[in-house]
Amino acid sequence: MPREHDKLVRDDIPEIIEQNGETPTFRTVDGDAYEQYLLDKLQEEVDEYVEDRDIEELADILEVVHAIREFEGLSENELDAIRERKAENHGRFADGIVLERVEE
Repeated sequence: MPREHDKLVRDDIPEIIEQNGETPTFRTVDGDAYEQYLLDKLQEEVDEYVEDRDIEELADILEVVHAIREFEGLSENELDAIRERKAENHGRFADGIVLERVEE
């Protein structure tokens, strides 16, 4: 019985499926469709990491982030510079600070 997926997968997955004696049906997407599949994949990987706390899922999150970065036309250095600038201006997440409220 076929298994339905309709999700973005790593580039080598169709070949791996074939090597396992199965027949994949797939298509390629680009533009707005690719962007939406990337965003869906990011959410999927984040949800899996939150649920399982498996370090492999954390690596998958980074892989999707790099694909999004490339889709947005940013180099690794450009994205890292943005991350560093935000850290310099607002700090990092190292101290475990939880904002509860702000009163005026």
